[in-house]
Amino acid sequence: MKRKIMVILSLLLMTFFLNVEVTNAATTLLKEGSRGSEVVTLQSNLKALGYEVGAMDGIFGAKTKAAVLVFQKASKLQVDGIVGPKTQQALADALKGKDTTNGAAKTQNILATAKSYTGVPYLWGGTTPSGFDCSGFTQYVFMKNGITLPRTSSQQYQVGAAVSFNTLQPGDLVFFNFNSGSVVSHVGIYLGDGQFISATSSKGVIAYSFTPYWKNAYVGAKRVY
Repeated sequence: MKRKIMVILSLLLMTFFLNVEVTNAATTLLKEGSRGSEVVTLQSNLKALGYEVGAMDGIFGAKTKAAVLVFQKASKLQVDGIVGPKTQQALADALKGKDTTNGAAKTQNILATAKSYTGVPYLWGGTTPSGFDCSGFTQYVFMKNGITLPRTSSQQYQVGAAVSFNTLQPGDLVFFNFNSGSVVSHVGIYLGDGQFISATSSKGVIAYSFTPYWKNAYVGAKRVY
């Protein structure tokens, strides 16, 4: 009897700790001392909104915490320096609101420029309307609209503010990887409504939907204006 009670107690304790673990995993918080890609995204977003975070190194240090505190106060949130769901949502809303009338006009011009080259053939190393590769296409489209981008997709991935898939806006750069050993190997321009336009080796410049093929290769997105 005593042995049965011990077994039951052990099972109850295991269930309790498993539930705690699941709950903690579902409510990931970023705070001072946190590290990793999620912190890089946080730092990029704060910087895009004009907050000083220091180096975007993926380390939630004193400067990042200070920026979070100022943002939380300005957003009338609980000022605790901890980035939970409410602060994350406020950041996403603030980034959406950053697109002013002039920004909206620029976005429309960028999309119109990109679409005007639909059908241009793919050319490895191509950077002109005679033929584009993926990063040559994005570089050319943004250059025509007064925005300078680096030459390659991997270099373009290093600029701008990181945005999550759920907060994508038209005009954002979307990045993919199809090569083992690489971080990024392809780039396109988000059009909205789950579509992006890109120069691919199989079809040249054309609009695509985020099918499972593309979603499986999706790496991230950047906002560069």
